[in-house]
Amino acid sequence: MFPHITSLGSPTTLAAFIFLLTFAYEDGATFLAATLTMAGRLDARLGFACAFLGIWVGDLGLYFTGSTLGARVAQSPWMQRLVSGDAFTKSQAWFTRRGSLAIVLSRFVPGSRLPLYLAAGALKHPARLFAAVTGICSIIWVTAIFVAAHYAGSARLSYAKSFVVFTTVLLLAPWLGMKLFRFASPKLRILLKKYRRWEFWPTWMFYPPVIAICAWLSLKHRGLALPALANPSFRNGGIVGESKIEILRMLMHAAPESVAHGYLLPAGALQKRLESFLRIRKRHELSYPLVLKPNVGQRGAGFKLVHSDPEAQAYLARLKSDVMVQRYIADEKEVGIFYYRMPGRSRGEIFAVTEKAFPYVTGDSVSTFDELLHKDERASLIANTYLRRFPELRGKVLEAGERLRLVEAGNHCQGCIFRNGGHLLSEALRDRIDDVSKAIPGFFIGRYDIRYSSDDDLLRGENFTIIELNGAASEATNIYDERNSLLSAYRTLYQQWDLVYCIGRANRERGYTPISVFEVLRDAVRYASISKAYPAAD
Repeated sequence: MFPHITSLGSPTTLAAFIFLLTFAYEDGATFLAATLTMAGRLDARLGFACAFLGIWVGDLGLYFTGSTLGARVAQSPWMQRLVSGDAFTKSQAWFTRRGSLAIVLSRFVPGSRLPLYLAAGALKHPARLFAAVTGICSIIWVTAIFVAAHYAGSARLSYAKSFVVFTTVLLLAPWLGMKLFRFASPKLRILLKKYRRWEFWPTWMFYPPVIAICAWLSLKHRGLALPALANPSFRNGGIVGESKIEILRMLMHAAPESVAHGYLLPAGALQKRLESFLRIRKRHELSYPLVLKPNVGQRGAGFKLVHSDPEAQAYLARLKSDVMVQRYIADEKEVGIFYYRMPGRSRGEIFAVTEKAFPYVTGDSVSTFDELLHKDERASLIANTYLRRFPELRGKVLEAGERLRLVEAGNHCQGCIFRNGGHLLSEALRDRIDDVSKAIPGFFIGRYDIRYSSDDDLLRGENFTIIELNGAASEATNIYDERNSLLSAYRTLYQQWDLVYCIGRANRERGYTPISVFEVLRDAVRYASISKAYPAAD
């Protein structure tokens, strides 16, 4: 098929050639990889991986081309004349129901993948689902070709028999795949469902594009450590290693009537800390329940709602580092308000509002806690988080009508549900947040976490309590609304980080000295080390 390929040289060169060839001729490239492995010119694992990755990357490239250009084409005047909005909506509905099956079948219909994969992107078929289905199909396809090539080169079967084997494997593969998925362990099925929803992607999977965004912005604004200058009064600008109690004290000074007051318990001997804890409770009239959390923490790590002295003692015995004691705010509603103000300007703006919902499960006197979690479509995806939080409830049956709140910390990774809260934004709220922010020296961008009881009060900028303020590394968490696409989330994060870099650059021009990137990395390593001892968050 390719008589001069062996002249390409090293296995690395051959592997690269196979990878690139898949973009033009998938089957030819895969047969070539199989032939070279049979001839001993290429390691079978390397050949298989290059063929698979080339096909899969090409599939994903078509999808993202469709998602990027599809909206523009759909909104163009000539397309709107040809295709009605109703037809576009119906196409999306069809793809929701039948898209995955169509993608599987397209692997067996020559010429169908290009238009179908472009359409999948344009019609907003879930990116993770598309990636999972095409990945599985690509693995099966490449495996089938390698198997056929092996038998074609063996004396045990004729070419006719190898064709039968090849065809049989390809035809049975989708059926076998569906059977395996149906009978797979619940953990595997939950894992696949989880990866279909990008809001539950692990950090290593979601954040590489954000790192790329920051790398680009560092070049654009000429400064790798500019985010550390975004809030000069916060350690590292609020990226990592900042003290929660220091920030809370600034808030308590700026708006004492609107803040959940907190107090520091320094690291030290347990008995001494318990005595300090009791003095703080008495002096500030703190009643249970109250909040204990690490002075340095992110994403709700180590957050604990304690209800008694023994619970507090157990927490302090485990957590040796500095701890903050904070008054608990029992209001049912919570929002995250992402605020920014350009240095030198008198008026700040609200970039995003996130409405937070705290999920519950309700007992039925029959199902165990574990079973109630797995019956809930969303809770089942992060059931392990809830089970670590309530180890005493494993296997326990909840009484009929008994409602259990699954999370106290308003963090997405802890199980809180985030929705776009744009309907809660008002001029009065913006003005109030702006007044508080301008009263904090050296603060320009970050997210307020606020609890309140009435939407009307919040819209008037009244009767709410700030429980935390996060700096430059905080996110506009409305991106985690399940109705958002992955691309819209990255678009929002780009806009957010561009603001951080712009503010850092403006502060540098005003005379603030950039810190070393190594200092930030050192604090990040230190935090990663101490956070391992943090207990499961409530």
